[in-house]
Amino acid sequence: MSSSAAPPATPPGHSPGSRRLALVGGSLGNLVEWYDWFVYASFAIYFADSFFPGDNQTTKLLNTAGIFAVGFLMRPVGGWILGRAADRHGRKSALTLTVTLMSVAALLIALAPTYGRSGYLGALVLLLARLLQGLSIGGEYAASATYLTEVSARNRRGLGSSFQYVSMTCGQLLGLAVLITLQHTLTTGQLESWGWRVPFVLGALFSVVVYWLRRRLTETEAFTEESGADAGPDGARGTLAALWRHRRQAGLVMALTLGGTVAYYTYTTYLTKYLIGSAGMAKSTATLVSFTALTVFALLQPLAGALSDRIGRRPLLITFAVGCTVGTYPIMTALGSASSYWPALGLSLLALVIVTGYTSINAAVKAELFPTRVRALGVALPYAIANALFGGTAEYVALWFKDAGHEKLFFWYVSGCALVSLVTYVLMPDTRDAALSRAEAATEADTGPGPARARAVR
Repeated sequence: MSSSAAPPATPPGHSPGSRRLALVGGSLGNLVEWYDWFVYASFAIYFADSFFPGDNQTTKLLNTAGIFAVGFLMRPVGGWILGRAADRHGRKSALTLTVTLMSVAALLIALAPTYGRSGYLGALVLLLARLLQGLSIGGEYAASATYLTEVSARNRRGLGSSFQYVSMTCGQLLGLAVLITLQHTLTTGQLESWGWRVPFVLGALFSVVVYWLRRRLTETEAFTEESGADAGPDGARGTLAALWRHRRQAGLVMALTLGGTVAYYTYTTYLTKYLIGSAGMAKSTATLVSFTALTVFALLQPLAGALSDRIGRRPLLITFAVGCTVGTYPIMTALGSASSYWPALGLSLLALVIVTGYTSINAAVKAELFPTRVRALGVALPYAIANALFGGTAEYVALWFKDAGHEKLFFWYVSGCALVSLVTYVLMPDTRDAALSRAEAATEADTGPGPARARAVR
């Protein structure tokens, strides 16, 4: 680990203006992708009755959470297919494809028939839409993480890649803003009858705009360089065989993702349901707590990302893992008794400040572990597998423990996942100084390697 001066900037392949436009374009597309993904969880409390019969509200939420989790099962498939496409055909083309798939999925949910009209057909349409969303997001994470990291100046990759979680969080905030607006303009009956369809219609429309935007993005210098004549045979890029040669890095991605993804989904998508179902908070108040806390959380990401460019990635990752391992049980226990706005907000902010140590830099860390020819697939597939097994099931596991009468066991589950990642962070090298392209490696050869410099180009 090095805490010395930041490494030299990337040689100019993009002007500062074009680099900023690329960051904005990549982030806005990511925002809409994650708006569509998270809006399902935000509105589940209103549409659960439309697709599943019965009087047990926890059972209905378990059904919708189960379909939410099933969407994560497609993420490894999407990570493989779209990660391969990003490594072989470019980050830009993969980003365009992911947002197209997400638009179709949002439209399917908006038009899904209710149980009263078509029985379980509506639930099947919901399941199909979530599978498409899982396919899209499986590639979106890696394509955007790789794109934002590669397009950033070398000494600002932590800052640049932090906008992935800024845009992810802003996508969720947009969904919550739509929810709050509808809560104040429609009755609960109207929301449960038809109002829940509105955000999915908006999501499909947003995706059309982002498709147009992403068609105008520029390709990254690292990919353009690798796709040249000296890059080797095309089949060597984005293949499972190429990824196998970097299996240690792939294992690192899974282990370092484990604790972060469970904590992130616990304090974002599950938080509102926890405040409503366990703390007894009104739906509108719980939604406002989540909205305010996530707004602050989004603002923290660039600050932490920039800090990692100065002191390295590992200090932030270790701080997150320690805080989550020892802090989850007391924070979640206190949140379960916080029936008013301010105590719940303070505790939520404390949790999200801890989680920022992971979210702000995880995209850069993963991208910095791999060479260009397998970078998108290397980020996508192991990350998607970890999310399918742990991130996507976090809400379901929490509700399962609650339904079984052992809700607090979930808190220990989150702490245990963070502990596994803590061991990984302590043992892994710091990736801040990795050269992501031959141009960066050439500059390093001219100026001399920095201390403890990681090698991603080979």
